[in-house]
Amino acid sequence: MSFFTWKDNGLTSDCSSLDAMASRFEETANLMKKLSKTGFKLKKTHKNQLIIHTDPKVFDQWGFISEELPFKQLCLIPDEESLLDRKSSSLSIDK
Repeated sequence: MSFFTWKDNGLTSDCSSLDAMASRFEETANLMKKLSKTGFKLKKTHKNQLIIHTDPKVFDQWGFISEELPFKQLCLIPDEESLLDRKSSSLSIDK
């Protein structure tokens, strides 16, 4: 499952006014609502909040980089031999 860690520290650290802070919170709230509508979920583990999605394609469409362990990510990538086997099995030669 694709995920990234949500960290809200520093969300408003560069704001110079209360209005700027309010705008930042509103922008973030709108983003969270859009993520929720497209199937993203919040998962709490230990001290982290993870934003997860079960479909890696949707996760990628948003431009997020998954924090999954590399070996789990590699399981999603077919190796060249299996691709070649599929291609050769679908070939037919007419004589």
